[in-house]
Amino acid sequence: MESYAIKSEDSFGRLYQEESSPHRSVFQRDRDRILHCGSFRKLQYKTQVFVEHEGDYYRTRLTHTLEVTQIARTIAKVLGVNGELVEAIALAHDLGHPPFGHTGETELDLILSQFGGFNHNVQALRIVTKLEQIYANHPGLNLTLETLEGMITHNGLVEKVNPFVAKLFRGISQFEGKIFPSIESQIAALSDDIAYNCHDLGDGLRAGFFTLKDISNLPIVREAWLEVEKQYKKVNYKIKCHEVIKRILNALVNDVLEESKIRLSPFKGQTLLDLKAHGSQVVAFSKNTEDELVQISSFLFKNMYRHSQVCAMRERCGLVIKDLFNLYSEQPSLLPKDWNELTIKACEQVLPRIVGDYISGMTDRYALNEHKGHFG
Repeated sequence: MESYAIKSEDSFGRLYQEESSPHRSVFQRDRDRILHCGSFRKLQYKTQVFVEHEGDYYRTRLTHTLEVTQIARTIAKVLGVNGELVEAIALAHDLGHPPFGHTGETELDLILSQFGGFNHNVQALRIVTKLEQIYANHPGLNLTLETLEGMITHNGLVEKVNPFVAKLFRGISQFEGKIFPSIESQIAALSDDIAYNCHDLGDGLRAGFFTLKDISNLPIVREAWLEVEKQYKKVNYKIKCHEVIKRILNALVNDVLEESKIRLSPFKGQTLLDLKAHGSQVVAFSKNTEDELVQISSFLFKNMYRHSQVCAMRERCGLVIKDLFNLYSEQPSLLPKDWNELTIKACEQVLPRIVGDYISGMTDRYALNEHKGHFG
């Protein structure tokens, strides 16, 4: 393992002290706790782009998370950093997503704007430190500080720390102030980008929003498409789609590895603190690939994320979130017993957050069924 990798034995520990395991490292235990928690299981029925009931073959938050984790493990191994920590961060990175993906997040952020807003990264931290109630000795999952830091920084440098995050890391100098992502966190972030660019192209092809011919002139895609057309002329269209997406994914992973090796080269023999002090992004796409991905993202935005079918469902889902929030806020007795008990003790400022937490933990189908049950 490289000198700048985070070593399990050097972990800053957990928020609540506990005995170490004789068989698993601290980051292996983090990974396992995430896998076994209810919030992780519910990702199976939460939207990536398509609402869960729209088809069994489209990605959900769970399958997206597993794809991110697989990519991240590969990159971590090649770059010589802590794969166990990378895996834990990748598995936890989307735990805070509400039902209906970014539509649900946008609606909850708007509703809760006067009460701190809603951000899925912060919500993921709230889940693993507070909302998951499965252990007798502490709230949450009691993950290591390194995994918590990776979760909040997997989208990059955190300059303006959320009050909840600031309170969480208060008194721990290593994690106070500006929080610069570790290499392990940067790997999880880039793996997320690779996964959703590839599988959104794949899901868009499956949904018929566009064809291979439509995307054949996009950068990165074109080379993959030409190779498949040359090598597999008689293969059916469905297999060609898979072969093209596979090649795009491999090209993106290879690009990240080549660029990251170059950027990490000056830090050989140095520590993570040296690297953080330098403040540079070391796990990254090359400039050319980064520019090309902008074109792919623009295509997906126009032809998939803003497709009439997706927009119609987005509008409906936003209304479901809004209706349920208003309903539970006005009649908290409709909430399950344990949640209702929380609202009884809550003040006016806290009640919206409790209702928001409850709704954000819903799956797509549960939210739709609840809405149908109450509003017809």
